Amino acid sequence: MMQPKAGKTTCPYCGVGCGVLLKKPTSIQGKIDSVVGDKEHPANFGRLCVKGSNLSETLTSDGRLATPKVNGENVSWSTATDFIAKKIQQVTHDYGADAFAFYLSGQILTEDYYVANKLAKGFIGTANVDTNSRLCMASAVVGYKRAFGSDTVPCSYEDLECCDLLIMVGSNAAWTHPVLYQRIAAAKALRPQMKVVVIDPRKTATCDIADLHLAIAPGTDAYVFSLLLAESHRHDVLDVEFIANKTDGYADALAEAILASPSIDVIAKTLKVDRALLDTLVKWWLDTPKTVSFYSQGVNQSATGVDKCNAIINCHLATGRIGKEGMGPFSITGQPNAMGGREVGGLANQLAAHMDFTTPGAIDLVQRFWNAPNLATENGLKAIDMFQAMESGKIKVIWIMSTNPMVSIPDTAQVKRALEQCELVIVSDCQEVTDTNAFADVLLPATGWSEKDGTVTNSERRISRQRGILPPFAESKHDWWAITQVAHKMGFESAFPYKSPHEIFIEHAALSDFENNGQRDFNIGALKALTKAEYDSLMPIQWPVTPNSLNGTQRMFSDGRFFTENRRAKFIAIRPQKPQLEVRDRYPFVLNTGRVRDQWHTMTRTGKSPTLANHTQEPYVELHKTDAERLGITHKTLVRVFNETGEIVVPAKVASSWLVQQGQVFVPIHWNQAISSKAVVSNLISQIVDPLSGQPESKHGVVNIEPVKNLLYGTLLSSTKLDVSDCLYHCEIKQSSGVRYEVALDSKTQLDEFVRHQVSVAFMNETLAGCWSEYKNTLNGDQRFVYLIKDVPVAVFYFSKTTINLDRSWLSSLLLGSDGVITDAISPMSETDKLALSVGYVACSEDKGQIVCSCFNVGEKQIQKAIVNGVESVRELGDRLQCGTNCGSCIPELKSFLALNNEVAL
Repeated sequence: MMQPKAGKTTCPYCGVGCGVLLKKPTSIQGKIDSVVGDKEHPANFGRLCVKGSNLSETLTSDGRLATPKVNGENVSWSTATDFIAKKIQQVTHDYGADAFAFYLSGQILTEDYYVANKLAKGFIGTANVDTNSRLCMASAVVGYKRAFGSDTVPCSYEDLECCDLLIMVGSNAAWTHPVLYQRIAAAKALRPQMKVVVIDPRKTATCDIADLHLAIAPGTDAYVFSLLLAESHRHDVLDVEFIANKTDGYADALAEAILASPSIDVIAKTLKVDRALLDTLVKWWLDTPKTVSFYSQGVNQSATGVDKCNAIINCHLATGRIGKEGMGPFSITGQPNAMGGREVGGLANQLAAHMDFTTPGAIDLVQRFWNAPNLATENGLKAIDMFQAMESGKIKVIWIMSTNPMVSIPDTAQVKRALEQCELVIVSDCQEVTDTNAFADVLLPATGWSEKDGTVTNSERRISRQRGILPPFAESKHDWWAITQVAHKMGFESAFPYKSPHEIFIEHAALSDFENNGQRDFNIGALKALTKAEYDSLMPIQWPVTPNSLNGTQRMFSDGRFFTENRRAKFIAIRPQKPQLEVRDRYPFVLNTGRVRDQWHTMTRTGKSPTLANHTQEPYVELHKTDAERLGITHKTLVRVFNETGEIVVPAKVASSWLVQQGQVFVPIHWNQAISSKAVVSNLISQIVDPLSGQPESKHGVVNIEPVKNLLYGTLLSSTKLDVSDCLYHCEIKQSSGVRYEVALDSKTQLDEFVRHQVSVAFMNETLAGCWSEYKNTLNGDQRFVYLIKDVPVAVFYFSKTTINLDRSWLSSLLLGSDGVITDAISPMSETDKLALSVGYVACSEDKGQIVCSCFNVGEKQIQKAIVNGVESVRELGDRLQCGTNCGSCIPELKSFLALNNEVAL
């Protein structure tokens, strides 16, 4: 018997870049035995979050795009690439090179990015190559480049563990980068004197380890760091020698900081925080040289995101807290390969290998290296500009790869108009049905994670291999291969000779080293001669990787030399600004957007996992309980959230006063139109961008909220999919058996007609006659309908005038999970179970409540019961229920249950 094949690869989710070990039996194609953390990978040392731990549940053929399609018809790859090549040639001949554009993704591999960038910028002649990384990292990039002359993250993860003060601003790392957060939490447990500050308008799970939480007014981050710079000057906590010998522009930056923050009292009022809390932050900053400032989307996704980044960097330059252990401004990357894309020029204002069009000599250098006959010479269109140019007719062909702009780009209505206007929309994707794919003229089946083969770069500049462990699904192909085929058919075969990702990688490495001579930060020249075997076995390594640093580089700027023309860092004079959109009578709430713990981006991958669906099952708007009471909104009731840009209709989540501030609301970003009606939060976000980075202000909006009245709420369970598109609200939730929908209907809906129509459509191919079991509560009007075939339930419908409180997991377990196919092997349901199913409750079944610990399927009611019975700590909860003992992602929530119990007791 053959031993199982094991494969080391890298997680496809956040920018932490965790190593993953997959094991599969060699005899079973497309199956994975287990997914565990790679203990040898320096990013995670074997840890995995709940998303990574449940990757195997996403490796299904369910919904996969199997074959190329042109105008809805299945075609061969040859036909599809012919069609694409001819159309690109036609529009670029008729309208110029800029009539074509790539819109790429931090989900694709560096090799894919490299080939796309080379084709567009080097051979078609357009710099219209942008990426969804524009939506998360562009401001951090520009901030680094303004200060250092290069897009260089100076820190390593070890700095987060050995610093004495960690300032986390605009980051809910406990949910967005959970493994890195657990590393920080473990370091703090070992060194309790380590101080952690969280700067965030919301009290998030990350605050669990915080010694100080500054719940600042939304968008005021730059005022905090202007104050720290001014106070560093006032208290003479400066590295005078470093400023004098290694930097320029300090005087101007300081003058602006003093102007913006004349006193702590003034800033406290601006931030809307208690003066004493701000005093504490200032004292800790002044007293703690080993400080890391750790920032993410809350800083970047702003109309002044670049300035916020530079306000942070200014503080580190002024105090010399950079290039040393436990010090530095650390921008944490959102996506698994946002940095890899930046390395190869995957942004419209980049050329290649961390060179820009304005880098002296770069255009000539790249043109000679690529032997490119038609190299672009100026910046292309950034993401928002790109979609606006599509709507105006300037871009005629767009090739979208591995991203879902109909969900992620602000102002969904505008994105829709742009895609409708574009002459040819090409989408390369793993899934057949997405919000964006609905507008595609050409669909290309792409390989997915566990099939893709190449490299990614994480937030600490660490290059890791993402290996193809499983064979490609059906006719899916690697993205670099598809681009190469189009390049061949456009006449560029000699420049795109690639037969494997190894060949692309060594060319990329060679370009990074070409005429570099230490003038450019990104250099992996020591890897340009890797053999195929060496590439396949490449271990994680941090760039630069040169003959002088063959084992990589842990920390940048330790010599005090930067990548500006005079090798000195630049202070940037910052004048802090508040968000452009302000609340007013018509739109009195500030909107904040972000992630939930167990979902990723637009859920095309995580949405396949029943385990990941347990924690947060539906989209929602979270609001303060006082605001909810004033508006007549109760927990889980349906509300309309709207502004001038659009609207969403989602359930309300009424929060405790210490979770969200009055006048503010929070909506998660993940839900898409394919699985939930009117839940795309981008409907509410305007296309306001930072003028320097082009990054949209996706974290901020202003909205109004009103309850939706006269509704019937429903929970529908079926062994096969239902068509619930006519419901006022619906959300599809992945189950281990069958499909579940949460819906809302107009109160006048004739439920008998509704459920019978659903069954007649869903089970129209069923030859066996089914029967109905029905129940109606005459006191409150609740109604239940169960449809059985041969005494086996295949569809269950629950309706109420109020939100439904049922144990959904128990109900789902009773359903047939094989598309309604009845066989003699399936036992009919007993009369007792039929009655229990109709009522929605069985006495011997434990109602776990909302799942909190996804690893061990532990619900809130179990946790609350344990606390009532005397459990007083997270450790005791783990001993009794196992929750919190695996990935640790639920620990902040477990603590909140314990804190709430103490609050109630008082």
